[in-house]
Amino acid sequence: MTAAKEKWSAEVTEHSNAMDLEDHVFESGDAKKIAASLKRSAEHSHRRKAEPFQSAMSMLNFYINRAGKNLPATRKKVLEYAKDELRVAFGREKEG
Repeated sequence: MTAAKEKWSAEVTEHSNAMDLEDHVFESGDAKKIAASLKRSAEHSHRRKAEPFQSAMSMLNFYINRAGKNLPATRKKVLEYAKDELRVAFGREKEG
């Protein structure tokens, strides 16, 4: 991956108009903590354009997709669990 692409995705994650994230939110090893942080950020953000659940899930998916092959299996597993925890936090049913 080129430096420009890496810089672009880091810039989006840090300064997205979707919502303001807490520092190091995706570094936690606890899926519930990640989900709770994303929920707080989505509900308190004045910059998001979608509903809180959609903004939070979009940011989580964006992070997972941008990390791609560089994301270790253990980290990806925690982040995938965070999706389920996010659904629970917002009272949504699991898809499929």
